[in-house]
Amino acid sequence: MGYPERDDRTDAAGSDRGRDALERIRTALRGLRYGTVTAVVQDGIVVQVERTEKIRLERREARGTT
Repeated sequence: MGYPERDDRTDAAGSDRGRDALERIRTALRGLRYGTVTAVVQDGIVVQVERTEKIRLERREARGTT
């Protein structure tokens, strides 16, 4: 048994939700160099956007080597 199909693009409120979700995803991506952005969807609607950022540290040369 599956969920009924939804097409929120035809609904003005659904269209606003979709635009809001895309803007939040764009904001999460802005400035991200290393990491992930995850969109959590329930019943065809984005309900959560997660951003996990990785910070890469530069490797330093080992001391005592000449």
